[in-house]
Amino acid sequence: MKKLLIAAVVGALSSAMLIAATDASAQTASATAATTPAKKAVPKRPAPKRLIKRKPNPAKEAKVDPVPDGAIKWSCNEGLSFDLKGDMKRDQIVTVHWANKNYNLPRETTTTGADRFHDAASGLDLVVIPTKAMLFSDNDGSRLADECKTPEMAQGAPAPTQSNELIKNPQN
Repeated sequence: MKKLLIAAVVGALSSAMLIAATDASAQTASATAATTPAKKAVPKRPAPKRLIKRKPNPAKEAKVDPVPDGAIKWSCNEGLSFDLKGDMKRDQIVTVHWANKNYNLPRETTTTGADRFHDAASGLDLVVIPTKAMLFSDNDGSRLADECKTPEMAQGAPAPTQSNELIKNPQN
C-alpha cells in the first residue's frame, strides 16, 4: 500500500509540475507579447509587371533632317533660329532648316523689293528685307520667327538680298 501511495504522490507531483511548467511558459509568452508590439499584417506587394523592350519603329519616330552643309545660321528673337542654304542674291530656290525639317522655298516676285521665298505646300514663307528676316506660316497666319539676322547683319551689314545686290551693282 505504501508503494501505491508513493506512486500516487509521484504522479500528482509530476502532473502539478507539468501544469506549472505549462503555465509558466504561457505566462512568459504573454509577458513577451505584452512588451513587444504586435506585428501588423503587411499586404504582399504585387509582382512588378515585366517591361517589354521594343525595338524603335522608325516610321513612328519624328523625322529629323540634318542641317544642310554650308548653311548660314540666322538668329532670331526669343532664342529662335533657322539655317539657310543658298545664295539669296541669285538662287531661285533656297533651303531653310526649321523645326528639324528642311524646306525648299522657291523665290516669289515682289513689288516692294523684299526677297520672298514661299512654299505653298508646306506653308512656310520667308521674307527678307535689308534689316531683318521674318519666317511666317501660311497655315495659321502666324509669324514663326522675327528679327532674324545673320552674324554679319548683327554687326551692321545689310541683308544678303537680291535687291541689295542690284543697288550695289546697277550695271548688271
